[in-house]
Amino acid sequence: QVQLVESGGGLVQAGGSLRVFCAASGRTFNSRYAAAWFRQAPGKEREFVAAISWSGVKIDYADSVKGRFTISRDNAKNTVYLEMNSLKPEDTAVYYCAARIVSRDPSVYSGQIDYQYWGQGTQVTVSS
Repeated sequence: QVQLVESGGGLVQAGGSLRVFCAASGRTFNSRYAAAWFRQAPGKEREFVAAISWSGVKIDYADSVKGRFTISRDNAKNTVYLEMNSLKPEDTAVYYCAARIVSRDPSVYSGQIDYQYWGQGTQVTVSS
């Protein structure tokens, strides 16, 4: 099992920046895992935001966040980051971290069904 805990969410004005964190624990020792961020806005389905391979070599973004968001990771700290810049009110959502154990690297996945482990989410609110 891999446990994921998100943090760093909060309230920010439009145009501002925020960084959210995903700390992994449990079966992280000697395991490679790809990771991703998804988000769910009120009344909407959860959607893909960004994904990163175990090595960080391969990265994928949703079109809606390209050029504004940056996903990264520090495997020594078992932490995945999402740096969000030029935030818009439509970025308001609960942001979820997801992970899956992989045997090959680099591999990235953008589907929710691809991920075995999920965090509880962190709220990001962007005011206009």
